[in-house]
Order: sequence, then structure tokens, then C-alpha cells
Amino acid sequence: QVQLVESGGGLVQAGGSLRLSCAASRRTLNMYSMGWFRQAPGKDREFVAAISRSGSSTTYTDSVKGRFTISRDNADNMVYLQMDSLKPEDTAVYYCAAVYTLHNLYTSRTVGEYSYWGQGTQVTVSS
Repeated sequence: QVQLVESGGGLVQAGGSLRLSCAASRRTLNMYSMGWFRQAPGKDREFVAAISRSGSSTTYTDSVKGRFTISRDNADNMVYLQMDSLKPEDTAVYYCAAVYTLHNLYTSRTVGEYSYWGQGTQVTVSS
């Protein structure tokens, strides 16, 4: 069982930055591939970014490439999402998710493949 708690959301103007954090309860976080997803009102939850167990492999949805950076610190059981050059269309509730894997470079963009989810943190970008 893994408990995930997101923080760092808030209200920011377009062009600004936020850093989301995801704290995991599990001391073996290095056995989990991690992802960030978001859900805007009236829309499905969508993939944002994912990172492999070791952090050596990352993947992003096209709309955030070059603006967002996912990272992790397995020693501290933390995962981060640095969001720069924010746009109003980035407004959503952001969720951290984890999936257990034996594969060191595994990442997933699929909501259904993740077993554990946080409660979400709201990000609002004003124009």
C-alpha cells in the first residue's frame, strides 16, 4: 500500500511557475514508477508526465514539453513536478500516482495502469 499526498498547488498568473510535490508513505518508493495527471472541470483525467523508478526515463504529454519537468528523490520518498510558463489551459486538479514495477525504465501514460493515487491539488492559472 502506498499513500500519496500532493502539495504546492495554488493561484498563479499566466507565465508564472509552480512546483508540485508528492510525498509517498512507502519507504520503497524506488520500486514504483510515478506519474502526474490532471483533471479540468467537465473533462477526463489526462496524463501529464511520468518518471521511471530510478528517474532515468521520463515522458511528457506534448502540451507541457519544454515547460514542465518531473523529478524524484527516492531517498526522501518525494516526486516533483516543476511547472514553468504556465498557461490558463493548465488549470486543473493535479494528481500524483504510483504503479509497482520490476522494470527499471518503465513509465506509463495510462490512468488505468496506476494503482495508487493522491487526493489532488488545485492549480489555477489566471490570464
